[in-house]
Amino acid sequence: MTKEDLEFEEPEIIYIPDEEGNEEEFEVIMKFEVDGSDQKYMMVVPLTGENDEEDEVYAFRYEEEGDDLKLYTIEDEEEWNMVEETFNTLLGEMEEEN
Repeated sequence: MTKEDLEFEEPEIIYIPDEEGNEEEFEVIMKFEVDGSDQKYMMVVPLTGENDEEDEVYAFRYEEEGDDLKLYTIEDEEEWNMVEETFNTLLGEMEEEN
């Protein structure tokens, strides 16, 4: 086992309020920009999932202003398809590396 195997990246945790205003914890699993766009996206999973095997992945467009993080839901089907395709491509590349 090498030193690199022992080093784990600290997970990035964000808090997103639900419909009732309760803060829920999410782990950021990926951030990326889509080619040809200046939009930034992040994929998150809930930390308090009851069934870890069926965690849903949520996608948001985001903007950072200093320490503030603004999340925007992706409502446009074309934008969603582009984000989903990019996520799947990046995920496939990550799996090939391992």
